Amino acid sequence: MRLSRYFLPVLKETPADAQIVSHRYMLRAGMIRQASAGIYSWLPLGFKVLRKIEQIVHEEQQRAGHIPMLMPTLQSADLWRQSGRYDAYGPEMLRISDRHDREMLYGPTNEEMITDIVASYVTSYKALPLTLYHIQWKFRDEVRPRFGVMRGREFLMKDGYNFDLTKEDALHAYNRHLVSYLRTYERMGLQAIPMRADSGPIGGDYTHEFLVLAETGESEVFYDSEITDLKFGDREIDFDDKAQCQAVLEEFTSRYARTDETHEEAVFNEVPEARRRSARGIEVGQIFYFGTEYSEKLGAYVQNSEGAKVPLHMGSHGIGVSRLLGAIIEASHDDKGIIWPEGVTPFHVGIVNLKQGDAEVDGACESLYSAFTDLGLEPLYDDRDERAGNKFANMDMIGLPWRITVGPRGLKNGVVELTSRRTGESEELPPEEAVKRVAEIYAGL
Repeated sequence: MRLSRYFLPVLKETPADAQIVSHRYMLRAGMIRQASAGIYSWLPLGFKVLRKIEQIVHEEQQRAGHIPMLMPTLQSADLWRQSGRYDAYGPEMLRISDRHDREMLYGPTNEEMITDIVASYVTSYKALPLTLYHIQWKFRDEVRPRFGVMRGREFLMKDGYNFDLTKEDALHAYNRHLVSYLRTYERMGLQAIPMRADSGPIGGDYTHEFLVLAETGESEVFYDSEITDLKFGDREIDFDDKAQCQAVLEEFTSRYARTDETHEEAVFNEVPEARRRSARGIEVGQIFYFGTEYSEKLGAYVQNSEGAKVPLHMGSHGIGVSRLLGAIIEASHDDKGIIWPEGVTPFHVGIVNLKQGDAEVDGACESLYSAFTDLGLEPLYDDRDERAGNKFANMDMIGLPWRITVGPRGLKNGVVELTSRRTGESEELPPEEAVKRVAEIYAGL
């Protein structure tokens, strides 16, 4: 993309109502624009990152054997009455009526609808195990929406639902989701710690939240510092192997890590004092096992191998896709702007032309642009007739991890400047070497 043809309304001033870093930088970098309280338009740069995150979520869900679909945003109130949640959910749920006075709701989650779908089609244990998921816009009428996309009213969410014959099978699905979530977050450059949590209105006895440590986090968390040394890395996992998935769960949840709702001071005090930590955390996902609670109420039964009719064991598993943008920025920024991890950056590299209109500089930039495009990488070429300082400030604000600066002085020596946004370190290289270096970085992702 050439910046002269892109829609990137970068702001020089910080809007007065932006209270946290991610909200400030998303507004200033031209990623979002508020439409009303807690509801945002996603401008091209923000939408591009949103789609990168969504794609990673899809890839890791399908790697784990989960099947994508899509359910409607509007749901019938009748289903929620069957589960008992229509009146219990609270004022966060937007309740509406259509022109025929049928009561509807804008779905905050989909346990009822997916259970009704499976109950209609799955009648035998031979169709199990089954995990269906979708990525969908949802609405919760927060009383005080704030912090930009971190606590908005409209948000993009991945919610998945497993259906299994037995509790043992359903707990394997729980473990499988935990493994897939660890992979997902690490690909985005995040360390999201699974912490024992409260199940809230979803219900169930088994639940972990995934939290990213950040000063602006909404939740107070308590943990053993050893857990921050754990990395999932490039290990290969057979998602059908119960023992292997269970071992990962034990590795990542055996140390103390809890949100304030489940914190037990006496248990925490058993952790060596030097390793006890308290901090703030941003929730970016949660997994639940809740047994037969919904299947019994909504009629999701199958025949087992002995011919008996039994209710399905279920769990639900969510990832805050739009919320993740805010979490990534909160975890990765400096006073100049955003620092995108390579896995989610909107463009792979920025190209800055220091002397627009100079034939040699223009030609070198065009060659770099073509070379990256031919390799399947997406460069953002700042070809505007602007001062160099403005170009650098814009690149720093939008946070592309790598920048190539092209100017007449460097070209006389046959080099361009390759700069890391994260470290600020620069290196002079021949143009073809700079392309090769950036390509190698992304080849490993």
